[in-house]
Amino acid sequence: MAKKEVGQLLAVLDEAYSGPAWHGPCLRGALRGVRSDEAAWRPAPGRHNIWELVVHAAYWKYSVRQRLAGGERASFGERGNNWFARPVEAPGAGSFAKSQKAWRDDLDLLASQHWQLREAVLHIKDAELDQRSTDSRFTPRRLIAGVAMHDVYHAGQIQLLKRLAAEASLRS
Repeated sequence: MAKKEVGQLLAVLDEAYSGPAWHGPCLRGALRGVRSDEAAWRPAPGRHNIWELVVHAAYWKYSVRQRLAGGERASFGERGNNWFARPVEAPGAGSFAKSQKAWRDDLDLLASQHWQLREAVLHIKDAELDQRSTDSRFTPRRLIAGVAMHDVYHAGQIQLLKRLAAEASLRS
């Protein structure tokens, strides 16, 4: 049996993450070429940076995958939930290569969570898309569409943060 609706949701999920997207940069596109020092820049104290947005997006891909699977939740691999402070270590002399590796590791985490989520969606049947599980307020269709919209939302934030960082560096 063809899974037309699941296929459409996968297309939306992939467009939001890896494009091509008609609306502008997808999440992965917005991150292309960003260095760790740029990802760590904050527009103001207490505000999130690009790096934190990346791990946050990875966490919600993980969370949706867990909700789709139901049952016991596995560990995300980080303490806490939703937001994770980045960079973990304060930048210092000689730490650029180390922070670049940590940044690449978190970009890999985002990619891995996307592909694991995609794999989970592939196992859903069209007939299950609108059936809520007993432990969720949302149907699989809403969770999948929602995490795609989440990627697009944060891609826009990342674009804005890149522009703000560039303007701030011109002023200093």
